[in-house]
Amino acid sequence: METGVAAERFVRVWERAWAAHDVQALLELYAEDCVHRSMPFRAPHRGRDGLAEYLRRSFAEERVTDVRFSAPVVGPDAVAVAEFRVLAEEGGSASTLAGCVFVRFDDAGLAVETRDYWHVAEGHREPTGSLFFR
Repeated sequence: METGVAAERFVRVWERAWAAHDVQALLELYAEDCVHRSMPFRAPHRGRDGLAEYLRRSFAEERVTDVRFSAPVVGPDAVAVAEFRVLAEEGGSASTLAGCVFVRFDDAGLAVETRDYWHVAEGHREPTGSLFFR
C-alpha cells in the first residue's frame, strides 16, 4: 500500500476510534509485531497485545469530547507524521492533549513502529499557529 494512503487511513481511523475508545479498530491499523512508544523515553508497548493493554488503560478514565488529526505529512522510507488534538475530561476536569505521532508502515500499510510526542494542558484549548493543524 502506498504510504500516503496508509497514513491517511491511519489518522482517520485514529480520529474516529479514539473518540469512541474503539480499541479493536485501532489494533487493526498495526502489524502483529508492532512497537509503539507513547513517549520517547517510556518503555515501548510491543505487539498488538501490548498496545491493546496500553490503550485500554489510557481510555479507562478518559471521556473524550473531540478528536482531531491533521492531514499526514509523508516522508521517505514509508514514514509519516500527523498532529493531533484531543479535548477530554478526566476526574471531572477538562483537559487538552496535543501532540504528534510518527508512523512507519510496512508494505501492507500496517503500522510497524509508532512514536508519540504529546503534552496535556488544563481546560479545552486549540493549538496556536497553522503549520500542520487544520
